[in-house]
Amino acid sequence: MRILFIGDIVGSMGRDQLQAHLPKFKQKYQPQLTIVNGENAAGGKGINEKIYKQFLEWGADFVTMGNHTFDKKEIFDFIDDAKKMIRPANFPEGTPGKGIGYVNVNGTEVAIINMQGRTFLPPLEDPFRMIDDLIEEAQQRTPVIFIDFHAEATSEKLAFAWYVDGRASAVVGTHTHVQTADNRLLQEGTAYITDVGMTGPYDGIIGTDREAVMKRFLTQLPVRFEATKEGKAQISGVVIDIDEKTGRAKKIDRLLFNDDHPFFA
Repeated sequence: MRILFIGDIVGSMGRDQLQAHLPKFKQKYQPQLTIVNGENAAGGKGINEKIYKQFLEWGADFVTMGNHTFDKKEIFDFIDDAKKMIRPANFPEGTPGKGIGYVNVNGTEVAIINMQGRTFLPPLEDPFRMIDDLIEEAQQRTPVIFIDFHAEATSEKLAFAWYVDGRASAVVGTHTHVQTADNRLLQEGTAYITDVGMTGPYDGIIGTDREAVMKRFLTQLPVRFEATKEGKAQISGVVIDIDEKTGRAKKIDRLLFNDDHPFFA
């Protein structure tokens, strides 16, 4: 089985990139399952129902989220009915939405789990403690388990991946918006990358207007951060091959396309 994962889609430029290039990616890489992270899709923070449905129309099969899940109040109107979207599982009990979902891919079920780190982020439930029960639940149905670990600290992401090595097919890091070059297979067969990177503005700063970010660093005064809406763009992702019978990953490749790394069909 081949899974295509597209990293943090940021604002209108990210959405435009997904709409324009996802069909080309699917044609070239022939994934059986396509997952996108949409937590920054609406103006750089959060998501709404229209965008969620657009992602599915454009070819995504499933949407994962992160710490900005509830930044748009509209999400409370549809998250419980969004069967192809999950938010971090370690939000407090009673939070709308769910943290694990299942997709049938040509007769093989795939479990998709979203989890959020705690270092430099709001203190949610312990992802290390919670993942044991979620993996045990998933293993009752399938050996193919995909995890989007949305976290800030490199060490926390890597520690989490080693913790679930051999129990999850893949752990892909999201949130920092800068793609890392450490894609690898861990010893027991879990595919890993610290951060998949972002899809959206290429000349901003992690998707945000760079003048505002620089002003913040220069003055230390409050500044309104907004997603860049014009200029060059990029799209980031990974392609992962998984043995459907064992759940072990066989290969993970990075995808990064922008003006400096053009896409060749």
